[in-house]
Amino acid sequence: MNWKVVLAILTCNILFMSASYTMLIPFLPMYLLQELGVDAASVNLWSGIVFSSTFVVSAVMAPIWGRMADTRGKRVMAIRASLLLAISYFLGGIVTSPEQLTLMRIFQGFAAGLWPMDLAIMTLYAPPAQLGLCLGIMQGVMTAGGVIGPLLGGILAEAFGMRVSFFLAAIGLFINCLVFIFVIKEPPAPVNANASATKEKTPPALWRIPRIRKLLLCAALVQMVILILQPILTTYITELAGELPNLIFISGLVFSLGGIAGALASPFWGRLGQRCGFFKTMAVALLCAGISIILQGLPHDLYLFAAMQFVGGLFFCGIHPSINAVLAASTPPEVKGRIFGLLFSAQQVGSMAGPILGGLIATVCGMQYVFFSAGVILIFLSLQVYRQFIVPANA
Repeated sequence: MNWKVVLAILTCNILFMSASYTMLIPFLPMYLLQELGVDAASVNLWSGIVFSSTFVVSAVMAPIWGRMADTRGKRVMAIRASLLLAISYFLGGIVTSPEQLTLMRIFQGFAAGLWPMDLAIMTLYAPPAQLGLCLGIMQGVMTAGGVIGPLLGGILAEAFGMRVSFFLAAIGLFINCLVFIFVIKEPPAPVNANASATKEKTPPALWRIPRIRKLLLCAALVQMVILILQPILTTYITELAGELPNLIFISGLVFSLGGIAGALASPFWGRLGQRCGFFKTMAVALLCAGISIILQGLPHDLYLFAAMQFVGGLFFCGIHPSINAVLAASTPPEVKGRIFGLLFSAQQVGSMAGPILGGLIATVCGMQYVFFSAGVILIFLSLQVYRQFIVPANA
């Protein structure tokens, strides 16, 4: 298949996947309260259990699915993930208790793995000179889905009730499954004169390779920073907004500004990384994102905060495509499923740690210190990327 056709199809796939997820997750506390009969005193506890249960299971399963993708095919694993995720969303629409919703989310963690398969398939189809652009576009669409999803979920919840969102998400993922079955072909096997020798050779222990281990740790910490901030953003925006009318709409709009900026800027970061080097773009994006997050915690004015949300989104979206591109360039084709499975697992670990750390800092020190802590972590990572990768390359 032509790589441009694959990119176009996977772009639509990722939009469905991301929007389906984000049109539900922000509204889980409301779903627990309004549909599943959880009382207000227990909703925060149940929200934490329901939210985090998926990350625990998917962190364990992601490397297993990645290894199977390398032996049985990336396309097969993408079909598996799409179908099982569609079933999980359907089950989410028919649950009647918080315990059943938790079981659904655990099953969803077992089903997860579509995003790393999309990345693995694209890295095998994309020409090396276009890899940065492809990964940047995919990250931008992933971010765009994160903006569209909550808006669509809010409209559907108001008009038809929250269960309809689950069923629509199930339809979207089932369409993805059909596309992988009937349209997408398995990526071509690498042409290798020593193919038989390569096949018999024991695959490398990826975690033991220093460059890969450091990048996976970086990805986990970046994801932790994202999840440190997410639980407190809406509350912080509400405090800054004060007595403004249409508070829910304003909070949603400000919340989405970072995503809008990221969707616009992601292809630019991909091209820049291709031209200047992905470690350099990673270091710059981490540094600027860290500074912008610290600045977000300073203003007591909603408009300044909204502006910094947009600026932060412009830089944040340059981090993941750079990590993805370096991992793709650092591994042979026969372990692409494994490396992106490990990446997904690392991100899930960060997703588990982030809300716990963010809630602890906000409770003990105040919400502004959450922004400061998150920014310092990103600046530290930028300095480490510069010291570990850029300086040795220039020596």
